[in-house]
Amino acid sequence: MANTVAQACSLSQLHLLVTGECNFECDHCFVWGGPTQSNTMTRETIEHILDQAEDLGTIEWIYFEGGEPFLDYPLLRFGVQLATERGFKTGIVSNAYWATSIDEALELLKPFAGVVEDLSISDDAYHGCKEGPRETTTAREAARQLGIPVDFISISGPGAEDTCQQQADEESTVCYRGRAAVKLAALVKPKPWDQFTQCPWEDLRNPGRVHVDSLGNLHICQGLSIGNLVERPLAEIMRNYDPDTHPVIGPLLAGGPVELVERHDLAHSEVYADACHLCYLSRDKLRQKYPDVLTPGQMYGMKE
Repeated sequence: MANTVAQACSLSQLHLLVTGECNFECDHCFVWGGPTQSNTMTRETIEHILDQAEDLGTIEWIYFEGGEPFLDYPLLRFGVQLATERGFKTGIVSNAYWATSIDEALELLKPFAGVVEDLSISDDAYHGCKEGPRETTTAREAARQLGIPVDFISISGPGAEDTCQQQADEESTVCYRGRAAVKLAALVKPKPWDQFTQCPWEDLRNPGRVHVDSLGNLHICQGLSIGNLVERPLAEIMRNYDPDTHPVIGPLLAGGPVELVERHDLAHSEVYADACHLCYLSRDKLRQKYPDVLTPGQMYGMKE
């Protein structure tokens, strides 16, 4: 059965949100990570997810993200080792708070040498940018010494010049969903709401990647679930995935956030920061109607 699903499925990456806890509380964070979030995956959940990934047969990459995955270092090592043993390529996304010295960074990264194939480090004004040597540059140097492929993820500040020295080849713009919808949207010049007639970022019809939270929810976009793989097998979820009949994804495919607003007759403003801003605020209004789809509460600013 898994082989039948694999023939039609383009899903190749699972990004595990192993914890919602983070030492930072960035204004642009999609998942509202922060020090007060305590939801963390168990080892059993990680094993179950990897079982499901194997059964599906199309997954190539397993990423470990957060929050900040290094805050539960034993769990991170367990997950990466197990995923590697199962034959998956592995990646980690981190803010590198732990790289307080080159020796400390080398010690923490050494178990991942020859194992992790992508270490992505968040490095911008949202992640503790400061003058002089930074943890991010220390972590990158340690990774390079150990032969771990490493690069920076940098997000530009809205409407203002980023004062950090730019280390990445490219700088991504803020998407105004999650905490950014509340904290940052007012800082940019708004645009008419009726121009947002498509989702510009996610492949909603044939997703190549999804995020999995500690409860097993599969996020095609943060806070927009297509199923729960603790409750149903991943292969079954993907086999039965019908985006056009999904109560939120269907309208987004038909006409973007504008169609979502019109189909559900939602109150709206005349201007928004971007398509994500309109989509996110509209989804937040629909949470009580579709609690199993627009979940968990953390993605909408609640403490889980």
